[in-house]
Amino acid sequence: MTAADTRTRPWHGVMVATALPLREDRSVDYDAYAEHVAQLIAAGCDGVVPNGSLGEYQTLTDDERARVVRVAVEAAGDGARVMPGVSAYGSADSRRWADQAAEAGCGSVLLLPPNAYRADDAGVRAHYAEAARAGLPVVAYNNPHDTRVDLTPALLARLHADGHIVAVKEFSGDVRRAYEIAELAPGLDLLAGADDVLLELALAGAVGWIAGYPNALPGACLALYRAATGRDLDTALPLYRALHPLLRWDSRTEFVQAIKLSMDLAGRPGGPTRPPRAPLAPEQAALVRAATEKALAEGLD
Repeated sequence: MTAADTRTRPWHGVMVATALPLREDRSVDYDAYAEHVAQLIAAGCDGVVPNGSLGEYQTLTDDERARVVRVAVEAAGDGARVMPGVSAYGSADSRRWADQAAEAGCGSVLLLPPNAYRADDAGVRAHYAEAARAGLPVVAYNNPHDTRVDLTPALLARLHADGHIVAVKEFSGDVRRAYEIAELAPGLDLLAGADDVLLELALAGAVGWIAGYPNALPGACLALYRAATGRDLDTALPLYRALHPLLRWDSRTEFVQAIKLSMDLAGRPGGPTRPPRAPLAPEQAALVRAATEKALAEGLD
């Protein structure tokens, strides 16, 4: 049974950037993925974001990537709950993936700026315009650390004024930007894009969280989000502190491996990663394992 959907927009609430369960031979376990999506929705998560970086989209074949979206829609029970990542090196490919998401019945899409080179503002605007022609609401993904293209508040305001984006997943780590975004583009929805700044962005007005660690600990992460957005700091702050040793891994290079290890420890399907992502170094694995086991022992699952 799926949880009731009380959102006013498909991109609001806790949208889990889903990890993709892989078998030991690195093939995609679609049955495990379907079960994972269904469990996240049943736990109260508002939706899922397949084919993001956490879903290792860069390593998938076209057939695998398309099938992941179809499986997510079926497992979620409502396409409006699914926001596929449609990032690609070329704008034509991003448009193609946005078209595929629309055909699958998805409610919105998530899109990085051009990431094959350091695009200027005109190129960024043309890129988002092309994806928006698919007809689905587009959530911009600002990750200047990996793309080397910074969707500054001023550029986001232009993209929103163009009518090509409805929200931004803010992953810059600079929580001060929330206030400038609200000033320059008051109609643009702010979504927390990094787990370890959730509380700060929620207090600054975020209306959603594209989240990593609910893959492993959905109940605790949902409780944190609801308390944070509800301004219940007596609940949110101690919970945030307790979870932060794990949440900060979402902003590290090894975030996929760390979250998958936590999933495995929590009894949820994670499995290995595809090359070039290698297993965690022993000292990293020990830190993730200890923090996860501590959280689980404290009932944060």
